[in-house]
Amino acid sequence: MSRLSRLWRMFYTMLYISAFTFGGGFVIVSLMKKKYVDEFGWLTEEEMLDLTALAQSSPGAIAVNAAILTGYRLEGILGVIASVLGTVIPPVTTLSIISLCYGIFRDSPLVQAVLKGMQAGVAAVICDVVLDLSGKVVKTKSVLSILLMIAAFVLVYFFDLSVILVILAAAILGVVIGFVRKK
Repeated sequence: MSRLSRLWRMFYTMLYISAFTFGGGFVIVSLMKKKYVDEFGWLTEEEMLDLTALAQSSPGAIAVNAAILTGYRLEGILGVIASVLGTVIPPVTTLSIISLCYGIFRDSPLVQAVLKGMQAGVAAVICDVVLDLSGKVVKTKSVLSILLMIAAFVLVYFFDLSVILVILAAAILGVVIGFVRKK
């Protein structure tokens, strides 16, 4: 496959995913995994998991962060441009249209009912991502990784600790463990 063909495919894939996905970055990342890992074979599951972790821990929208990281990993700067344009065109277009017709959308019972119904679908997709990623952590059979995953869940869910603090703590712990293992 030529570079131009791959860039076009990256753009079109991200445009399609972004245009027809509701629920935000986690949903988009799971669909990116299905395309880039399962269907195209351009990334390994471990690479996608690493890119997802970086996208989550970086400031900004996770979908755009994932598009930047994936695009750069696959095709450098041109990959970033193709992936990001594909990712941002649908929401920018949608938000522009909605802002022009805000009053109509705000008061429409039909629009409110559609959005309410989509919440169930979004919850199901997020559960799928959580189960998929946690299953991969369990498969590593790393006691530390499993305990870290459980601790992060407990701290966020039961003690309402900021996700940002949990991510920062996990990143610091990863750096420390990396240095200790190298010695």
